[in-house]
Amino acid sequence: MELWNTIILNPVLNGLIALSSTLENSFGLAIIALTIIVRIIILPLTLKQLNSTKAMQSMQPKIQELQKKYGKNQKKLQQEMMKVYKEAGMNPAGCIWPMLVQLPVWIALYQSIMRALATTPESLLDLSQHLYSWELVSQAFPLSSHFLGLNLGLTGGGSGIGGFILAIIVGATMWVQQKMTTAPSLDPKQQSMNSMMQMMMPLMFGMFVLMFPGGLGLFWVVSNAIGIVIQYFIGGGWGYLKFRSPAQTGPTAVSKRASQK
Repeated sequence: MELWNTIILNPVLNGLIALSSTLENSFGLAIIALTIIVRIIILPLTLKQLNSTKAMQSMQPKIQELQKKYGKNQKKLQQEMMKVYKEAGMNPAGCIWPMLVQLPVWIALYQSIMRALATTPESLLDLSQHLYSWELVSQAFPLSSHFLGLNLGLTGGGSGIGGFILAIIVGATMWVQQKMTTAPSLDPKQQSMNSMMQMMMPLMFGMFVLMFPGGLGLFWVVSNAIGIVIQYFIGGGWGYLKFRSPAQTGPTAVSKRASQK
């Protein structure tokens, strides 16, 4: 725990508070600024994840053929799939480990937001143990938790319609980001699972916004928006977020799009 605090949590927490001091004591602007800074720092990992995901999607027709051919022999199927991955020069875990590397950063941001807006004597005492003796940090207190009609320190951003609007925006931006990056599958079961995840994840995070401090919801909105921008400019437009006729979304069209990548 001490190692975590020293290497990850304390730098992120003090950076967040220092940013608030330089941005007219606006904790909301500090969250936005820190989220942008972190996304820029981990941009190489994000790009690697996007490239790995795109490569995996382009290989789906081959994988589907192998599944049809060796569906009853799982050992043979795994061997043939590894051959395909090896020939393509890629690692199936390539689109997963960048996400795992980013996870500690997101946890630290969450903990920093929770600690910075301490409201009880106990939480204030805990916060003091994590602060640096920087002038920018000491000048930032007391922090203002009000931003765009929300109270970033209260559950759901405080009472009122603001929290519900924030939850809807978080869910909508997450849905857009998922739709942009998730290719239609040739497997009906896989496609059904993908569709379910595209609905459940936004709903789940929308509920989280109403259960956690509003500052975390603001962080999710900004992070999702940055993800959409990166995917749009790096991944080639809106990706799979398009309205298509049934003829354009069938297996033939999916195979054709995958072969063109």
